Amino acid sequence: MDLTASTPALAAALADAVRLLPSGGPGLLLRADAHGLVLAGNDHERPVRLACTALTHTDGEVLVPARPLAETVKVLDEPEVRLVVEGSRLAIRTARGRFALPLLDRELYLDGGELPVVGEIDGALLSRALAPVSATAARDDALPMFTGVRVSSSARGLSLLASDRFRMAAADLPWTGGEVDALVPAGLLAEVGKQVSGTVAVHADVNRFGLSWGRSTVATAVLDGGFLTEGSISMGAVETRLTVAADELAAAVRRTSLYAGPRGVVTLDVQDGTIRVAGTDPRAGEAEELVKSTVDGNRAAPSYQARYLLDALRPFSGGDTTLALQPGLRATLLTADSTPLRYYVMPMQPPVNVTAGPGRSP
Repeated sequence: MDLTASTPALAAALADAVRLLPSGGPGLLLRADAHGLVLAGNDHERPVRLACTALTHTDGEVLVPARPLAETVKVLDEPEVRLVVEGSRLAIRTARGRFALPLLDRELYLDGGELPVVGEIDGALLSRALAPVSATAARDDALPMFTGVRVSSSARGLSLLASDRFRMAAADLPWTGGEVDALVPAGLLAEVGKQVSGTVAVHADVNRFGLSWGRSTVATAVLDGGFLTEGSISMGAVETRLTVAADELAAAVRRTSLYAGPRGVVTLDVQDGTIRVAGTDPRAGEAEELVKSTVDGNRAAPSYQARYLLDALRPFSGGDTTLALQPGLRATLLTADSTPLRYYVMPMQPPVNVTAGPGRSP
C-alpha cells in the first residue's frame, strides 16, 4: 500500500475514527484503492467505515494501531503526508521526517456483517435535528436506558426522541422507507451528525442500527428503548403561551443565573407584554431583567434550572420561540415555526424568596 493524502484531511478522519471507536478494537484497517482511502474499525459492537480523499499509488490494505497513527498525523505540520508499507512497518513520511508503526495481524480484524437498508433521509435535516436531540440524552452510564436517542418510523416520518428525565427533545423528519425502531447511543449519533452529508441511508435489523453516506458507514448495537415515548408527557393543561426572541430570553437567563445561587434556578415572571427573568440567593444577591414577549393567557411564574432552560433555547437561536406553560410542575414545551424540534423542560420549585408580582425596573 502506498498513498499520499492531505495532512489536515487525514488527521480529521483519523480523529473521527478514534472518537467513534473509544475501545480501539483490534486496530484500524486502512484500505487504499483508486477511489481513495477508507478507514475501517470494529470493536465487535460498533463497526465504523470512514472515507478520506487520497491519491493511491499502490492499492492495498493493512491493519495498524489506531491511536498512535492518529496522534502522529495530528502533530505533523506539513500539508501532505505519505503512507507506505515498508516490510513489517507502515511508514508515515513527510518531506522532513519518517515515522513507522508496526503492522498488526490482518486476521485479527473481522468485518461486520452488512445491515439491510430500511430507508433514506436528507443528511442536512438529520444533522440539524440530531444536535439538540442527542444533547438531551443522559450522560450517566448508570442509567443506560436514558443515554440513547430513540429513532422510530411512523406516519409523521422518522422520529428522533431523547430524554434525561428532566427534559425531552423530539423531532419528526421527512422519511422515505420502511419500519425502524431503535434506541441508539446518543454520543455516537452526536458525532455522526457532524459528519453526514447528502442522502443518508438508514440500516437496521433486530439488534443493530447504522447510517451510511458516500463511502462512510457507522453502525452499533442498540439498547432497549420501547419505554421512551413523547406521549408520556401530557400537554393538556396549557394556560399560557409566550412568544419571545430566543436569543434575548437566553441572554437574560444567562446574566440573571449569575445570581441564582447553588441551585442555579431562575424564575420567569410573566406579566403584560414582558417576562421578568429573576435570580436570587441570600449570599449572591439578586438580579432581574425584563424581556419583551407576546403573552397569550394567564400570568404565571415558573422556575427552571438555568442550564436546562438555556439548552432548550439554544436550538431556536436566531428567531422567535413559543413557550407553552402549564400550571404547577408540569412540563413546558418550546417550539418554533422554523424547525420540527419540540423541546420539553421540567419546571423546578422556585427559590423561597422569589415570588410573582409586578416587575421592578433594574
